[in-house]
Amino acid sequence: MGRSQETFGKKENEKNRQKKKKEKEERKEERQANAKKGQSLEDLLAYVDENGNISSTPPDPKKKREIKTEDIQLGAAKREEAEPGDAIRKGTVTFFNDSKGYGFIKDSQSQESIFVHANGLINQIKENDKVIFEVEMGQKGLNAISVKLDV
Repeated sequence: MGRSQETFGKKENEKNRQKKKKEKEERKEERQANAKKGQSLEDLLAYVDENGNISSTPPDPKKKREIKTEDIQLGAAKREEAEPGDAIRKGTVTFFNDSKGYGFIKDSQSQESIFVHANGLINQIKENDKVIFEVEMGQKGLNAISVKLDV
């Protein structure tokens, strides 16, 4: 006569499967018993108070503020254009690589570092030269253009 095809491991796996199935069924019945059928709309609503916190009580109408739709700003603030008098700047070349054709100028007023490319040069420049230049907005920030030596 042949041996049973069911091993101990298979029996244990089947027991575990049956146990999980039974637990799942019990949880389902418990959820159905605790479900609040026929909840009113008022019970389902949530309110936002003046500080932006979610609460179950409606806000006080006395604390209500009127906000004009014109005052609501969507997106980032518009950037103001540079003044025409600010167009010509003075600075010092802090770094310039002739072989690669780019460098940086330190603005004497704002002390910010501004990128300069060889295409924006009028005169040849080298490090520590005093220069006069104009700026334009590039892809990654300010670029110096029309760069010439300050005499």
